[in-house]
Amino acid sequence: MVHSLKSKLLPSFLILFIIFYLPAALISYSQVADPIPYAEATITSADNYATQAGIETFQKGGNAIDAAIAVQFALAVTLPRAGNIGGGGFMMLRLANGEIKALDFREKAPSRATEDMFLDESGTYVPELSRTGGLASGVPGTVDGMISALERHGTLPLEVILEPAIRLAREGFRLTHSHAESLNQNRDQFLNFEASEKIFIKQDGSRWVASDILIQLDLADTFERIARRGRDGFYSGYTARLIIDEQQRQGGRMTLRDLRNYESVWRAPIRAQFNSYELFMMPPPSSGGVVMSQVISMINGVTADSVGVNSSEYIHLLSEAFRRSFADRNYFLGDPDFVSMPIETLLSGRYAEERFSDFDPQSATPSSEINHGQIPGFSESDETTHFSVVDADGNAVAITTTLNGSYGSHVTVGGAGFLLNNEMDDFSAKPGVPNMYGLIGAEANKVEPDKRMLSSMSPTIVTINGDLKMVAGGSGGPTIITAVLQDILNVLLYGMNAAQAISSPRFHHQWLPDHIVIERFTMPDDVQQNLRQKGHTLRIVSTLARTHIIVIDDDQNRTAAADPRGHGSVAGY
Repeated sequence: MVHSLKSKLLPSFLILFIIFYLPAALISYSQVADPIPYAEATITSADNYATQAGIETFQKGGNAIDAAIAVQFALAVTLPRAGNIGGGGFMMLRLANGEIKALDFREKAPSRATEDMFLDESGTYVPELSRTGGLASGVPGTVDGMISALERHGTLPLEVILEPAIRLAREGFRLTHSHAESLNQNRDQFLNFEASEKIFIKQDGSRWVASDILIQLDLADTFERIARRGRDGFYSGYTARLIIDEQQRQGGRMTLRDLRNYESVWRAPIRAQFNSYELFMMPPPSSGGVVMSQVISMINGVTADSVGVNSSEYIHLLSEAFRRSFADRNYFLGDPDFVSMPIETLLSGRYAEERFSDFDPQSATPSSEINHGQIPGFSESDETTHFSVVDADGNAVAITTTLNGSYGSHVTVGGAGFLLNNEMDDFSAKPGVPNMYGLIGAEANKVEPDKRMLSSMSPTIVTINGDLKMVAGGSGGPTIITAVLQDILNVLLYGMNAAQAISSPRFHHQWLPDHIVIERFTMPDDVQQNLRQKGHTLRIVSTLARTHIIVIDDDQNRTAAADPRGHGSVAGY
């Protein structure tokens, strides 16, 4: 039985948010959730069609891994700006027996990539080269990642799991207003690429509107090749040839050998303790686990009684911790298969204490005075989507996946019907030069052949005494890290359920640029004034990040929520 989950939890600040911002943002607050009995399976994702694909998989007898893979492939159809088979991501997986694993299916640079490939003859970085067109794409990892997870921990055949995605692509689905506007806003970019124009611009040249049906026959055929041949249906044979043909047309550097050689990697999760809770997070090339673990260590000892949620003291405390941790992130972190990183030191309590020793509760420390930590012996999306799945047996999956920018490189593979990523922009194209998210990298994250680029994706699983407590993750470039951690602290420190945690105001600091980003209409004037008095510069934005979380309370009831800042879906079975 599928349950429609409506929230009764709308704090007063949220009412103001709805009154003032709802018309512009088209936010639906029906996405937050009431408690669900623990015996049920639960899914929260950014798209209702994708959520229902997961529910259909549960109905066929699948487990959480099967359902998550069905959601992933369905999102490639119904959320083309972020859901994908032409990109990559990360999975945190908790098995019913308590075992927790991390799967890295992040994209890799082509083997012919070079450190200077995004620089002009004078050595100046040319941003367009890493963001649009053939050079912008890394070797896709999503298909390999999903098949790797299925082979190890799934229960259903791949062709069964792909049935909802194939049907959605072949028969089409009705666009929401958000879908339509997103396609219309990217019209000019799609016109630059023949295969993208064929699919994402209406044949009569008119604008997309809500209730239009988007049919993607080439994508359906690609899914059917994957269903029949598994990994070989994508990384070799006809589909692979189509990918490389498109790359050659667009001046890319990917080769058939790059596709054949791609492999996702199972890695040991980063673990952090917060009070009685244990957090399991992605290691590099995700930066989320390192940053969140460092921040937790820096604020060690904070209590709900000592610091009120979203008070100026709380925002100042976390922002100063974020500032220092992002400085370390940008300098030290990269692909663990290519660079030596002092992870053990970065995650140690003593190092966190040293990094935070100059914290002043009354005054901001300018980022110009903050550098990366000194470690002896060591030298040198926004359009992402996340979904969380838990089944009746206690298997839990957190997947964050992306093309990087909205619609990735805007290049659709002709004849195959899917968009390629622009993840090459997540490398440090030139040390000290910011990428599209304002993140400044160093040598550790420079472009190298076959290397995975650093990421902010942060799927996370939280347990208490070995029992599942929370499944979390989000989208939004570097704001993923800060938003996911705030959701987690809202639950673990302040006792919120999923609806309350996900609807709470958000803020973000990433060292450079040196400002706190806060959400319009949700942060009281006196809080903003106090932060300015402490020396912080504030940047006001409409919303920050999109998260999807599942929370299990002490009575083993679940609350699940899809972020009200965007469109999403929650369902139980």
